[in-house]
Amino acid sequence: REQTHDSPPEQRADDRLVLRCHQEQGMKILITVQDNNVAPRFDQATEVIIAEHDGQKLMAEPRTIILPHKSADELSDLIIKEGVQCVICGGIEETFYRFFNWKKITVIDGVIGSHGEAMQMAFVGSLRPGQILPSAKKST
Repeated sequence: REQTHDSPPEQRADDRLVLRCHQEQGMKILITVQDNNVAPRFDQATEVIIAEHDGQKLMAEPRTIILPHKSADELSDLIIKEGVQCVICGGIEETFYRFFNWKKITVIDGVIGSHGEAMQMAFVGSLRPGQILPSAKKST
């Protein structure tokens, strides 16, 4: 069974780290994707989007990467190799959450809604862990 965080994401979040997703020059963000939404589980993602933002606009068209199979370890390797500074996902195991924090990679987890909306909110610094986006509320 997947081990998850004991405390709600909003209690673990450090707003200074969350804000890193839009303040640093050349910020690279990875979003786990499933059916045009943020994937509900990090370890089950087979598609990711990587986007780079310069603080004001996208530096290039976001890249979609289809993974050959579900593997949290291989996804973590990709995140490190790509130099990603911010990961946006649904649920994530505590082990990976701590690993990314140790590597100084911001994790915004527990996000529910469209990946495009999550990306835009991350770029302006308004995306928070555990956030249910308006796009998710419309579909219920």
